Amino acid sequence: IAELSVPGSRFPLEGASDADIGANAQLTYTLSPSEHFSLDLQKSNERNIVPELVLTKALDRETIPVHRLVLTATDGGRPSLTGTMELVISVLDANDNAPKFNQSVYKVQLPESAEVGTLVTRVNATDPDLGTNSKVTFTANSFIPPSGKDVISVNPNTGEIHLTAALDFEEVSVFDFRIEATDQGTPPLSGHCSVELEVLDVNDNAPEVWVTSLSVPVAEDASVGTVVALLSVSDRDSGENGRVRCWVWPASPFGLEATFLGSYSLPELVLTKPLDRETIPVHRLVLTASDGGRPSLTGTMELVISVLDANDNAPQFNQSVYKVQLPESAEVGTLVTRVNATDADEGINSEVTYA
Repeated sequence: IAELSVPGSRFPLEGASDADIGANAQLTYTLSPSEHFSLDLQKSNERNIVPELVLTKALDRETIPVHRLVLTATDGGRPSLTGTMELVISVLDANDNAPKFNQSVYKVQLPESAEVGTLVTRVNATDPDLGTNSKVTFTANSFIPPSGKDVISVNPNTGEIHLTAALDFEEVSVFDFRIEATDQGTPPLSGHCSVELEVLDVNDNAPEVWVTSLSVPVAEDASVGTVVALLSVSDRDSGENGRVRCWVWPASPFGLEATFLGSYSLPELVLTKPLDRETIPVHRLVLTASDGGRPSLTGTMELVISVLDANDNAPQFNQSVYKVQLPESAEVGTLVTRVNATDADEGINSEVTYA
């Protein structure tokens, strides 16, 4: 009997025969107790009664695939005699069950360094029907963001989900999509589940350092604390992987004063000691930023700072006393001697006049 047979459906049964005559051959029928079936007796003529099996409650093959009933025929003799027949009713499967996943949401975490081909997870759906009605195929849809369709693929037969492209936490940290399981019944039925793929950050980005404002050259007589440059440092990673610390080498006469804002820092390069152009006219600094990942990654940049001369050096004679001898007959205009003074400063600050 088909699983989708409607209650009230009738199934004629073969009646019994009795070799006696008269009342001894008059038969009545009874059916063993059943939740799904009853017996209806129809008179075909004055002598014969034809039993019919009536479906009283809808069948469910997944609950009871086979019903076993006993039909009893009793004659009208004294004492009465009985005969029995077993009815074995097989319920034919209908595609009345959709595939069901063993969980509604699959939550998966993968590091962004996971290689292409990595198994993300395996979804599992079962269908209690039989044959093709229970054969399930899997497909993926409803990707958020849409780029997720290029990142994973699902095996239609096994439900295994694999990576098909590299992950990048800094681009997308979570992928959401749905898996649909469809049976091959007529009409086909479907079940759904959700997959949430969380991408875990890996320390794969080195800090970046750049100058947002630079005041050069720096005056030689600039006061300690003067801001020479405004810098910006960032790391695209998150957490400790994106927490940056900075320093400058050599550590004098310039230093860093930093303000942190999450994974960004906005250090200022300030003057920590007085400058002396005559000693070091150009300073070459290396700015270094390291993150807190394991292992730590480092970014550097070079900064060239020239010193602008200040008039902080007086002219110096090459000797403090010049001793000269002249004969008293020397004429007016005779060269007595040449004095020489130099100035360590630059430009106009080093131009010397004598009096």
